[in-house]
Amino acid sequence: MTKTSDLRALLDALLPIARAAGDEIMRIYATDFAVRGKTDASPVTEADERAEALILPALARLSPDIPVVSEEEAAAGRIPAVGERFWLVDPLDGTKEFISRNGEFTVNIALIEHGAPMLGVVFAPALDRLFAGAAGIGATVEDKGVRRTIACRTPPAEGLTVVASRSHGDAEALAAFLAGRKVASQINAGSSLKLCLVAAGEADVYPRLGRTMEWDIAAGDAVLRAAGGIVRTLDGTTLRYGKTDFANPHFAAWGTTAAA
Repeated sequence: MTKTSDLRALLDALLPIARAAGDEIMRIYATDFAVRGKTDASPVTEADERAEALILPALARLSPDIPVVSEEEAAAGRIPAVGERFWLVDPLDGTKEFISRNGEFTVNIALIEHGAPMLGVVFAPALDRLFAGAAGIGATVEDKGVRRTIACRTPPAEGLTVVASRSHGDAEALAAFLAGRKVASQINAGSSLKLCLVAAGEADVYPRLGRTMEWDIAAGDAVLRAAGGIVRTLDGTTLRYGKTDFANPHFAAWGTTAAA
């Protein structure tokens, strides 16, 4: 297992990489960009590809011995063999949010060890919010240049604040999941920001009752776990990474392990 001091050094090195990728994305965001469909019918833009083209060589320089699984490379069939430690990258999570220009898209970079997310960075360049966290270190958010520590909260007496997907909602499944729980409010958000809102104590649970891939959520999961939260499948087991097809089952991200 990577030492805490080494995790801190890796995390510090990731911050400028995520910001640089965000700058690439914002350059495309300012243009009349084209949208193409991938083989799975999901959208992709030049921003996805340019951000990935910046992140992959940067990670190779930072840690040449650690393989990288990245969304667009995986979509092209280029998936390296992974062992106990590997990077998971989504260069532009929330492409639908990017296309609709609502600002809720992120750069996601996470380090996985023994099936668990050990550290992660989630950068929302249009919002200028940079979330970071690592095991044994804690979690932070840098908001318009001001960095502060974040932590999950205990759900208040008035009930849960639920954060749901803006673009991938299933109202019927969500209602079934929340049945019998005391809910105070529901908010919607795009991309891995949903996990980070729980990590920051701005929400209490994020149920994802639809398909996701590991690179979609690993960085946000790392931030959440560093802030005291947990991601569990619907049968109550902790979500693991490095599955053969990198696909996730349905899950819920909770702000406290007690609530889960």
